[in-house]
Amino acid sequence: MLGAELRRIREGLNLKVDDVAARLSWHQSKVSRLENGRHGVRANEVGILLDVYEVTDPATREALATLAREGKRRVWWQPYSDVISQRYASFISFEAEAVSIRNFESALIPGLLQTADYARAVIRGLRPEAAPEVINALVDVRLARQNAALRREEPLKLWAIVDEAALRRVVGSKAVMAKQLQQLVTASKEPHITLQVVPFEAGAHPGVLGSFVILEFPVRNDLDVVYTEAMTSSLYLERDDDVTAHDQAFDRLRAAALDVGPSRRLIARIAKEIE
Repeated sequence: MLGAELRRIREGLNLKVDDVAARLSWHQSKVSRLENGRHGVRANEVGILLDVYEVTDPATREALATLAREGKRRVWWQPYSDVISQRYASFISFEAEAVSIRNFESALIPGLLQTADYARAVIRGLRPEAAPEVINALVDVRLARQNAALRREEPLKLWAIVDEAALRRVVGSKAVMAKQLQQLVTASKEPHITLQVVPFEAGAHPGVLGSFVILEFPVRNDLDVVYTEAMTSSLYLERDDDVTAHDQAFDRLRAAALDVGPSRRLIARIAKEIE
């Protein structure tokens, strides 16, 4: 977040990385790594950069200095660093800072709404070679994510849209799946959670190409990030046209999906059918 905002400011001034590095007597790679989130930065260094960029607004300076300080704090998922990948840790860090998330899932229940048994079955299916203790640790991470995001003092606002296929795919066992769907019904009644289902009757829709997450942050609206994941890689999209395209796709999915009440009733009906 910090790197993206500093890059936006620099580009708005038509300054090149080399120009900034020369003014500060820094190596140009330091500026590049900082903007790409690959290099830590102290709050006083942020202040020096903002002086170069002639940013004088106190609120902006303090917000960016706060991001620099928070980037160095110990986080709850550090004890799990031996079992989670760097890309997963990166996603958790984004999620921890977000104020709201819009998530479309085509094949699985969203991670923030999974039960422990469902999560265990998913992880076992994705990582069949993993030892039981590793799977248990990853389930603990999943539940800790939910607690950190949805049960904090100011809960994350979650708008989840799920394809009907994800509801009917029996993961784990019928008992596990029925309990998972019952949990969805309960979660959908929380004031900070909006849950919709895209029914089979909706036909083709923008989500058929895959799942995605739009993360929204408190500093600036134009720092929104889109996250997509493949088998061996993940991708963060920050460009305005990429974010706008996914915003529009999510809006079309909202229109294609059932409203909250009918979605809840469909989930409950499928849970009874599975039972």
